This record gives sequence, structure tokens and C-alpha cells, in this order.
Amino acid sequence: MSEPLIPRPAATVMMVRDGAAGFEVLMLRRNLNSDFVGGAYVFPGGGVDAADGTSTAEHRVEGLNDARASARLGLDSGGLAYYVACLRELFEEAGLLVARDDAGAMVRFDDEATTARFAAHRRAVNDGTQRFLDVVSEENLRLDLSALEYVAHWVTPVGPPRRYDTRFFVALAPLAQSAAHDAHETVADEWIAPRDALARHRRGELEMIFPTIRNLEAIAELPDAASVLAYARSLSTIARIEPRIVQRDGAMAILVPGDDGYDQ
Repeated sequence: MSEPLIPRPAATVMMVRDGAAGFEVLMLRRNLNSDFVGGAYVFPGGGVDAADGTSTAEHRVEGLNDARASARLGLDSGGLAYYVACLRELFEEAGLLVARDDAGAMVRFDDEATTARFAAHRRAVNDGTQRFLDVVSEENLRLDLSALEYVAHWVTPVGPPRRYDTRFFVALAPLAQSAAHDAHETVADEWIAPRDALARHRRGELEMIFPTIRNLEAIAELPDAASVLAYARSLSTIARIEPRIVQRDGAMAILVPGDDGYDQ
């Protein structure tokens, strides 16, 4: 028997904002041709790259250093890379940038020239002609890691052709910025109340994977976006959850730690 695939480190973020009927979360639909959960609605995110943990990254962030980020994630070192990866993937996939300028103000895309400039940066990052951290440096910005709250830790079960060891974060959507899918890895974007997303999933209208469902369930009954961040900050420990896929009565079942039969 071959050895199970080692999960790749990854990070994803639930971006939340207040809407007219309660808070909403940003969801993106993955390209149907994707070799990982094609067609599913997910949160912005992806694998941690080598550049996310370099000294360049350390000089272009504020709010956390590697020691504090690692302690929060329960790691000896390397935690900062997850936070940087989270914000890089958010920019690549959704066009949102959680960063501050040299005056300490959050970046805003509320004028035509700035919007066009950062749209060009995003295209260059996505086609590989420019690196994300080079964009941050060129614009004299610092990624605001303090905006991210760590909320969950999920590992893809043994079996799928790709496995990820994913840290989930939550953050408030930056003001004066508009999310938009990248039309490559993601083909649709939607701000949606978690309860509505779960209801549409039950009706078969939104395809979602198990960790997405469980993370939406965890926040669905909270009253507003600020409460989502407060909930994340209240978590003193975050368990590593690696589901197991089993056959029960001829049907597939997903078990998580604590479920009957998980340890067997």
C-alpha cells in the first residue's frame, strides 16, 4: 500500500460584513474544471507558498511577528506564512487587500486611478509576472495581520488526490473595496448570509464541502460581523479536525473526532 499523501499547508478566510438583513460572508465558486472541489462554493484561500514565510514577508506585515503567529497556530515556527498566504490568496482570488499605507490608513479603492492600478497589479500577480509581496512593497504598504482572527483547523481526509492542512481565519471586509472573482480559479462570487448558504446547500443549489458547511454552521446564528470576530477571539484552543470517510450501510459517511466509530 502506498503512503498517504502529506497534506499541504493552506490558509483560507471567511470575509464578513454587515448587510441589511444581518451579516454576510464572501463565497467564491471554484472553476468546474478545477482538479480540487470543482464547482464548489468556498472561502478565498489556497496553499502556503515558500515566499509567504520569507524575510521580505516579515518586513511587509504589521500586527504579528512569526513567534506570536506561530504560538496562535500551535506551531514552533512558520506561523506567519499562513497569515500572509491568507491575504495573498484573498487578493488573488477576490481582489480584496487588507493592508495599511505609511500613514496607517487601510487601503481604499474608491477612486478610479487607484482601482485601475490595483486591478493591474492583481492581473500581474495572477499571470505570474509580478509577485504579491513586490506589489505590497512597491505601493509602500504593510499587510495588517491583526485583522485576521484564527477560527478553525481542518485537514483533508486520507483518500482524495490532493490533501490540505488548512487554517481558517475570519476578517472584516475592508471598506471602499469590492470583491470580484478572478474568472480563472473562481467563476462566481457572492455575499451571502450563512443561514441562506446552508439552506441553499440543503436544497441542492450550492455545492459545498464538509469543512465549509461546518464553519458556516459555527457562525450562522451570530447577530453581526463584529460578533463573528469576537467569537473567534473567544476560542482559547482550536482543535485539529481530520475527518474520516467510511462506508455505513452501503453509503458514504463522514466522521469527525468525537463521532461514534471515528477511532476505529
